[in-house]
Amino acid sequence: MHFLFEWNPYADQPHNIAPRKERLKHHFRHADTYFSLAASNLRRAAPVLTLYRKYRKKMYKGQVQIDDPFSLSVSPLGGREDEIVSLLDEIDVRKTLIRIFSWESSGLAQCQKFSKLLFSRDKEVTLALLQNRGDVISPSRWSSFLEDVFSRFHSHVSFFEVGHAWNRTKWGVWDYKEYLRLARPAANLAKKYGVKIVGPAVIDFEFHLYPAVLAEVTFDKISSLLYVDRMGAPEKKQFGWDTSRKIALLKAVVDGSTKRSQDLWITEVNWPLKGTGKYSPASGKPNVSEEEQADYLVRYYILCVCSGFVQRVYWWQLVAPGYGLVDSRGGEWRKRPGFYAMKAMSAHLKGSTFLKKIDHPQAELFSFSRGKKNFVVCWSRNSAVAYRFPRKIVRVINRDGKEISCFENRVEIDGSPKYVFFD
Repeated sequence: MHFLFEWNPYADQPHNIAPRKERLKHHFRHADTYFSLAASNLRRAAPVLTLYRKYRKKMYKGQVQIDDPFSLSVSPLGGREDEIVSLLDEIDVRKTLIRIFSWESSGLAQCQKFSKLLFSRDKEVTLALLQNRGDVISPSRWSSFLEDVFSRFHSHVSFFEVGHAWNRTKWGVWDYKEYLRLARPAANLAKKYGVKIVGPAVIDFEFHLYPAVLAEVTFDKISSLLYVDRMGAPEKKQFGWDTSRKIALLKAVVDGSTKRSQDLWITEVNWPLKGTGKYSPASGKPNVSEEEQADYLVRYYILCVCSGFVQRVYWWQLVAPGYGLVDSRGGEWRKRPGFYAMKAMSAHLKGSTFLKKIDHPQAELFSFSRGKKNFVVCWSRNSAVAYRFPRKIVRVINRDGKEISCFENRVEIDGSPKYVFFD
């Protein structure tokens, strides 16, 4: 199938211009791909389900060291790269991810300059290598792109994510076998340059794609672009699966497919924002308010990293009008609530130990220690609830790091996460 690739510069993604009728025709023509996927998954179903039950039982019950999972995607923006680095310093995030486009060779120099700046300021850099249909049709073009990127960036970039959201046809890949045509040469060339690769960069809840791909390509880190449910909170169920269940299943699928424990990264997640018009990557119901986005950001991170199964999570991204933590519309950038929420979360959770999840019918209460400090991060899933803590409270701060008052060890728990510190 040959359709022009059109980029949407406002939402940082391609337009989906292939007609639905043509997409359906293609899927029918490649029905054998789906049969091979089904066979691959059926062979692993029993061990995967066994692992899933095991992982679900242990989630949030044992201690988890929270080292530094808080990561952000960034982009070079018109000479304001130093400002981006200053924002990263303020929010105390070291791990960054930069998208790099195979179809814009002229942009490599700018990305190289930006990545070297980040590296010089003690930031770890991962490059996400984005493809389009031309790379599948012309393997030599993709191989040339890989050679160029690895040779330019291997000295100061820690990881390279191979491909991006390829299970969406607008990104130019029509089935997993076509993705393998991109991933195999990347894995081979990575050995030449001694670089580490990340993948398979599947977006959303399509874990059936992992077994067949992981059987063919060995990645140093396993990645997922795990958007749980953009139309609701992280705890909301999609087809019966919430964030926690999806993480446990993904971990089980990956470990069951490779027969070993693998490091799992979430390399993209966000909630698009209401009122941002053409800058939003989604329309209608998926858009949330800035306050909701900040709440969901903290809740999503805690659910992921406290599971013990997710090593790091990259928010997409730091600066963007339609979904970023900083709004870049206008001359002066504006820090959104999500920026301050990330800053407070990084400040209090980085280097902490998750101890356990406290049972409650309406609220989520996660207990942590850090040095001599003990605290709980709490929020409610639905309506607000007053909760009396059994220990003496010495301090309560809100989602954004501002101190708030409490009375007689009682805290009003609502959808906005709070940090409760004890004597």
